[in-house]
Amino acid sequence: MIDLRSDTVTQPTVAMRHAMATAVVGDDVYQEDPTVAKLEETAARMLGKEAALLVTSGTQGNQVAVLTHVRPGEEVIVEADAHIFYYEAGAMASLAGAQTRPLPGLRGQIPLTDIEAAIRGQNIHFPRTALICLENTHNRAGGAVLPLPYMQEVAELAKKHQIPVHLDGARLFHAAVAAQVPVSAYAATADSVQICLSKGLGAPIGSLLLGTSDFIDRARQWRKALGGGMRQAGVIAAPGLIALTEMVDRLAQDHDKAQRLARGLAQIPELSVDVAKVETNIVLCDVGGLAMSIDAFVDELERRGVRTAEFGAANVRFVTHFDVSEQQIDETLEIVADVVKASARS
Repeated sequence: MIDLRSDTVTQPTVAMRHAMATAVVGDDVYQEDPTVAKLEETAARMLGKEAALLVTSGTQGNQVAVLTHVRPGEEVIVEADAHIFYYEAGAMASLAGAQTRPLPGLRGQIPLTDIEAAIRGQNIHFPRTALICLENTHNRAGGAVLPLPYMQEVAELAKKHQIPVHLDGARLFHAAVAAQVPVSAYAATADSVQICLSKGLGAPIGSLLLGTSDFIDRARQWRKALGGGMRQAGVIAAPGLIALTEMVDRLAQDHDKAQRLARGLAQIPELSVDVAKVETNIVLCDVGGLAMSIDAFVDELERRGVRTAEFGAANVRFVTHFDVSEQQIDETLEIVADVVKASARS
């Protein structure tokens, strides 16, 4: 089975499995796990932050950040299709008691004028604007890269209004590799950053939240409150270290595979793919021109050995990753072409 549903399906490497089995561990709630400490120190150094905190998932990292930044009744500015708003089960409302202010953006970028207009003035009728959230790369925009100058402008605007910025960087290393920008430069535009060790980096579990030492001290208590205090967590941290030190540069290969797939799909007349918008490892393909429903298309692909994901009314999402070879990309294109031909004949 060629699994292109998401890079979350990536399997840990042999080296990661060995590292898990041989990790030196301790009780991380007591901050006594040396492998966790090494992972957190490594991540902080790479991103240019004072400290880091290992969390179980990107969602937990994002929500711990919100809880640390925001008090109940305050407002968070987010892009309308951002993961933290769209895919995290309403956690900002249910956990932090925060009100969200979703603003539409173009490929994940909210216009600066719209952000500034949304910042609340001093008025007893208004909630206080307590946080601005960005996402890079932007998942629902097809893995779009937010340019560094844009993020720097948002940071300056936030600083002007004394509002912190949180960066959901679940795929931030993809952005850094695609833009050829140091990941630390992106991290410098935000007060807190969440990065995933899984997905494209291939670790089986775990994310990191980064910020100042004081911020991470406060975040550690919120992590505990959410049930994220872990004991011998070195078995999670060990493959995470390999993810950070050995799996970043190879992300360019996933981007190349996504381009190969996008160009091939674009040559099938019944399908529509904007190849220029495929910047990282996510390909969105519009199948609205087919003589079959999107459900039937996805089901038929899976029956023939290719797993994909529905992504809206007409888009199918293909995500390249470490476990998909160039040969499998070519096999996928052949299978898709056959399914489209069969659809036209029926």
